[in-house]
Amino acid sequence: MDRILTWVVLSISLLLFLLPNMSTSEEEPVKAVLIDFLHKLSIENKNIDSDLLWNTSTDPCTGGWIGVHCDKRNVTVQKIALEGLHLDGYIHLSRLCAERPITVLSLKQNNLQGGLPDDIGGCKRLTQLFLGGNRLSGPLPSSLSSLNNLKRLDISDNMFSGPLPPDLSKISGLVTFSAQNNNLNGSILRFDFENFDDFNVSYNDFSGPIPEGGGGQLSYMSFVGNPGLCGEPLKNACPPPMTQSSSLKKMKMLGRLVILLSGYILLGLVLVCFVVFKLIKRRKANDTHEKLVGEAPERKSSSSSSSVTKSTIEGGGRSSVTKSTIEGGPSRSEYSITTPTENSSLVVLQNPSMNARRTLRFEDLLKAPAELMGRGRFGSLYKVMLEDGTTMVVKRIKGWGIEREEFEKRMGRLDEVRHRGVLPALAFYCSKQEKLLVYQYQPNGSLFSLLHGNQNGQAFNWATRLNVASNIASALAHMHKELQPDGIAHGNLKSSNILMDHHMDPLITEYGLAKPIIATNQNLPNTFKSDVYSLGVVLLELLTGKTVQNNGPELARWVQSVVREEWTVEVFDKVLMLDGSSEERMVHLLRIALKCIDPAPEARPRAGEAAAMIECVKEDEERSLVLDTSLVGE
Repeated sequence: MDRILTWVVLSISLLLFLLPNMSTSEEEPVKAVLIDFLHKLSIENKNIDSDLLWNTSTDPCTGGWIGVHCDKRNVTVQKIALEGLHLDGYIHLSRLCAERPITVLSLKQNNLQGGLPDDIGGCKRLTQLFLGGNRLSGPLPSSLSSLNNLKRLDISDNMFSGPLPPDLSKISGLVTFSAQNNNLNGSILRFDFENFDDFNVSYNDFSGPIPEGGGGQLSYMSFVGNPGLCGEPLKNACPPPMTQSSSLKKMKMLGRLVILLSGYILLGLVLVCFVVFKLIKRRKANDTHEKLVGEAPERKSSSSSSSVTKSTIEGGGRSSVTKSTIEGGPSRSEYSITTPTENSSLVVLQNPSMNARRTLRFEDLLKAPAELMGRGRFGSLYKVMLEDGTTMVVKRIKGWGIEREEFEKRMGRLDEVRHRGVLPALAFYCSKQEKLLVYQYQPNGSLFSLLHGNQNGQAFNWATRLNVASNIASALAHMHKELQPDGIAHGNLKSSNILMDHHMDPLITEYGLAKPIIATNQNLPNTFKSDVYSLGVVLLELLTGKTVQNNGPELARWVQSVVREEWTVEVFDKVLMLDGSSEERMVHLLRIALKCIDPAPEARPRAGEAAAMIECVKEDEERSLVLDTSLVGE
């Protein structure tokens, strides 16, 4: 009997000894989730797990994992503190909180980007959350209010925006709330300020009165830097609430103002109708007069569908190219050009595209009907159909203060400097009154229409946009290199001045139409750096898919405000993101664009440097595609 009792005691002791040791290490899925969480926190450093000794072959609690803290028995991970490690990725918490009830998470003093994910609400056991000193942006998720065990919350020195989650003040145990140096707005919630040992919302965009209790419990430094805030402990007092009588008085004044404005509007409409009536009456009188003159025997009627009227004026005649209304057909716009004299005629350039067809003559343009395509900064643009069916584009420039000899020299120099990415002029014409440039018509439209309008069934994915960016930069770099001694920059580079040829490759148009400058002028570098700025705006347009206004400063400011010296996918076109494009290479191109739009011209790269950087991104993309193809083949 004693022997049996002894065996029972020994067995129970052995089980008690082995039982704790059977659960002294984390399970394999937990290790995998922890390492995945770390990888998403770091983009640049791919070996972050090795640097921090995070390895699936060791236990997080006993294997020396840096930044990981466990419970007293060294069995379960409870705290993760990864501070000041230059982490530059994104926060993903859904899997981490589902596997382990983390109580403390500290990621402060890094370079994390993106927003605070909505799945933060799944970390129910979280008591301390420290995210200060990063580049986090966007609104705070409403699920943050569901962390009922939260005691300390630090989101300071980030770029969070929008109002506070309305139920955040219902977390009864919150004793620390640090949100200074963000872009938060709206009103301050009615927290239980007596519970706080640290509360700071300074340097945000909060407005309205400070809630009751905040002024008595907290100092001035907790609220400073919010111009819209009022009340204690700040110096600016809140305005008294509006009474019912004052509200009624304002309503009455508003009603009187509406009646007065309505009278003025009615009077204005009457005047407009009167003016329109007079104009119509005068036009009818003019039409009647023209009809009578047209029936005079001295005037010859035209039997053709279009006519060319020429009249010579002493000292230099004018000639008008018009298309009269075809019976049963639409009318076209008209343009006029000066009749050529001995000293001013159409100069046909030695362009390869002209060799295959007969020599272009000035009379061809005089006889051709012209359709107005648009008006721009440097003149009007017309589509011209020649008798043989060839379609040309004529750029008409007026009021450009440049002598004929200098203009001819400039056009000759541009004809010498060629690049496949720059649309060359086929011919030009120059007189004192106006100048004409003749180009080959490109039916596929502009880069602007491809980005913001009809794509004509063409795929405009990341690879295509990168190729377009590379071709534009290469063409601009070539023109700058050859023409900088002549002081000939582009001066008006934008997506609407970049046409797509029949291969859907970009062609820069209107090069050299900027105001001429002297090569020794101290402003010469800035003029060419302005082209680099415009190139940067075109790159931003390719990356964001957003339209450009006023030469791009609004788009540049928007991108810079979102990026704030770091890189975020929020600026990229949603079409590119849905297409699964490489975020890494899009970020690289974004960095190049931001260098090109630097406010200081001397800090911008030269066009050749920008082209070389873009070419590196393109080569990296091509190597990645080749690697992906080989992996699929295997």
